[in-house]
Amino acid sequence: MRLACSGDDQCSKKNRDLSQTDDCCELLSRKKSRSVTCTSHGSTSVIGRRREMEDAVTVELGFLSRDSREYDFFGVYDGHGGSRVAYSCRDRLHCLLVKEIEEEIDVETRSEENWEKVMVACFGKMDEEVNDITANIGSTVVVAVVGEDEVVVTNCGDSRAVLSRRGVAVSMSNDHKPDRPDELERIEGAGGRVIDWNGPRVLGVLSTSRSIGDHYLKPFVIPKPEIIVSKRTSADEFLILATDGLWDVVSNEVACQVVRRCLDGRIKRRLQATLNESKFSEVVNQSRAAEAAAALIELAMARGSKDNISVVVVYLNKTQKCTVQ
Repeated sequence: MRLACSGDDQCSKKNRDLSQTDDCCELLSRKKSRSVTCTSHGSTSVIGRRREMEDAVTVELGFLSRDSREYDFFGVYDGHGGSRVAYSCRDRLHCLLVKEIEEEIDVETRSEENWEKVMVACFGKMDEEVNDITANIGSTVVVAVVGEDEVVVTNCGDSRAVLSRRGVAVSMSNDHKPDRPDELERIEGAGGRVIDWNGPRVLGVLSTSRSIGDHYLKPFVIPKPEIIVSKRTSADEFLILATDGLWDVVSNEVACQVVRRCLDGRIKRRLQATLNESKFSEVVNQSRAAEAAAALIELAMARGSKDNISVVVVYLNKTQKCTVQ
């Protein structure tokens, strides 16, 4: 089993090749290195029992700074038919979002309606960008924009976000499945059909009803996301973003139990970082978030998950100073 893990120690490293940028990516690349308060996190991806890796993950700490407010960006993408759309989303979606936010949102008048406007526009532009990629490739998307006062979760497809609040698993997204009553009505209203072929599928082909790409299935499969804006409270513990390789075999409640035990130190895996006295607390906290992500993947594999699996754990009760570019 191949693991690709990351934690807060990578927040000073550019994890994307932005050499082919347009104006919106330059908004990021022009920024000087600066010290910000980063959200403690960890992420892990595995190819699992698939022959190819089609998942992708984005972590952009301090990707947006407005009026002394810092926002972190976390994204999980589950490709199908190939990896190209998922990788394009990994490299580009946060860039497009920065541009939309800079143009549309007044930080003093933020609202759920404003966030919905910029997210829908951003996802629509991302869908247009991948139009030249082979028509039968697509990707689901779930992203979280985490600020000091709020968490904005946006999903398109069946990747999922779950928040643990005061010990209770709170769903922060709704899976876009073809047999969801409102999705079924929309698909049939557009002239499409949902056919049960190893589960309900759009035209008997795709098991999700919304995605980026998949142009051969339009207008039945659409890129319009759904957005949930949640004001942060002291009861918020952590956020889990993951592809359906996890959620197909692990419930929201069990996932939160595992992460909580890891963050509390009750589940301990071998630390891969080198601990030194001056950074001991920092390394342990970042490691616990990454270890929690890895523990979820191990559980999913043990339960027979047959898909690629990608997990991001965002520890909302822990922050630290880090340098971003």
